[in-house]
Amino acid sequence: MYGRILIANDGSDGAAKALAVALKLAHRLKAPLAMISVEEMPHIPATIDEVVEDRLDEDHRYQQVIAQAQFHAKAAQVKLEAHVVAGHAVPCIVEFIERGGFDLLVIGYMGHSAIYNRLIGSTTDRLVELAPCHVLVVK
Repeated sequence: MYGRILIANDGSDGAAKALAVALKLAHRLKAPLAMISVEEMPHIPATIDEVVEDRLDEDHRYQQVIAQAQFHAKAAQVKLEAHVVAGHAVPCIVEFIERGGFDLLVIGYMGHSAIYNRLIGSTTDRLVELAPCHVLVVK
């Protein structure tokens, strides 16, 4: 049914739930599982030192996310290939899906207020709309 599965993992609680589901699904289908984490800088840095500091913070954060995901993948007997890319989450993930030929994207649901979703939008909503494959949203 699904030959290549991608999990988007930002280290949130929703992403942890999505990872658990993706691991079970990959194990059951004997499908390769890849994980993408998108490194976004939340503000415009004023100096090169701020860029370096932000980059080090993100590297450290995603090292922990990847290590934890690899630990759970090993326990589930699933080979996990982790990728960290820089940019904006939605276009980076959509492009990664297209380049990798993924059949399924598994993402976590964050759960913001209705006002937040109307004003700011939701990464999950945009991925459901724009992803060129099936999308499984885990709550």
